[in-house]
Amino acid sequence: MYLVVITWLYVTLMMAAAEATSSTGSLMGAVVTFLLYGLLPSGIVAYILGTPARKRAIKAREEAQQAAYDAAQQEQAGNPPDAGAAPSAAPDAGGHAAAATKSPLVAPVRKEP
Repeated sequence: MYLVVITWLYVTLMMAAAEATSSTGSLMGAVVTFLLYGLLPSGIVAYILGTPARKRAIKAREEAQQAAYDAAQQEQAGNPPDAGAAPSAAPDAGGHAAAATKSPLVAPVRKEP
């Protein structure tokens, strides 16, 4: 992947050098040639070709975070909390019934059909 980008940058650098040294060319034209024919397309191609690697890196980072979270949960579940410790912050960990709804229009418990 990088070989194509490096080669294309070399070709456009030679094009810019030819334009800068030409009798009808200019230094500004050489800079524009290098930027518009070299750096811009090479940057786009490198970005597109690097997408799978970025996706793999993101997936690996997410899997590492998930593994660390799972290990912490296993460690927490394996060690019983102390009697004076605060209760777990996990949802529904207290074993209590659900609270009543805020609106009287919605029944807190579903009626039998």
